[in-house]
Amino acid sequence: MLGSNGAGKSTTMNILCGVLNQSEGEVFINGIDLRKNPEEAKKNIGFLPQKPPVYPDLAVEEYLKHTAHLRFVPEKEIPAALEAAMEKCGLLHMRKRLIRNLSGGYQQRVGIAQAIIHKPKLVIFDEPTVGLDPNNIAEIRELIREIAQDRAVILCTHILPEVQMICSTVKMIEAGKLVFADTIDAFNNVIEPDTMTVSFDNPPTNPELMEIDGVLEIKVEQLKTGSQFRVKFDFHQRMYRKKLIRTERKERLETKRSSHRKAIA
Repeated sequence: MLGSNGAGKSTTMNILCGVLNQSEGEVFINGIDLRKNPEEAKKNIGFLPQKPPVYPDLAVEEYLKHTAHLRFVPEKEIPAALEAAMEKCGLLHMRKRLIRNLSGGYQQRVGIAQAIIHKPKLVIFDEPTVGLDPNNIAEIRELIREIAQDRAVILCTHILPEVQMICSTVKMIEAGKLVFADTIDAFNNVIEPDTMTVSFDNPPTNPELMEIDGVLEIKVEQLKTGSQFRVKFDFHQRMYRKKLIRTERKERLETKRSSHRKAIA
């Protein structure tokens, strides 16, 4: 979910997580009505708000055990849930460290661990990389991609490169209204004017693509599923050529009509 500051992203996330009641509409989590059966619906949700909800005076393992109880994880399953969450988030070697003594990146990892400790079907991240240094940002993005392999993930952010690097589908909101909803490929084609992305089963070479009339530039973009080409074309040249074709067709038609009239005369 992409949008500028104040667009309504965090409000929407809080509604989806049951923190706020919506003024209209319905929210279903895994088929469960969030308003009518909030406790059951929330069992399927993991949520990391903008500021990680951590207790700085607890050790990592203590805090995650506490959150497991809050999430109604059965007592006998808590040890395995702790190990799985800490392993997934790279926290095993930090398990006895006080949270207040962790770096911002590791505190964010603790926040992510509490969001997945009960194995929810949906995980929501609200601005998960804000305030982190470039190395931590790259690590958190990779962790989110790993989490998304076995559950649904909603990433809420105003950072465009983050959406392009992580997401497969984009929903963009502005002033609380949905203004775009499509795949990331369709979104990329919208935000870069006079360009389009194309992919091939048997891709041609760049020089072959450059031979197409009107093509100005070719860039190869590496994706999780392979690579694709971003083609920049001369929009004005393309429109001018279309205009010339229409004019030529009109002139030919008028010539035929004139010849026909002369033949009748």
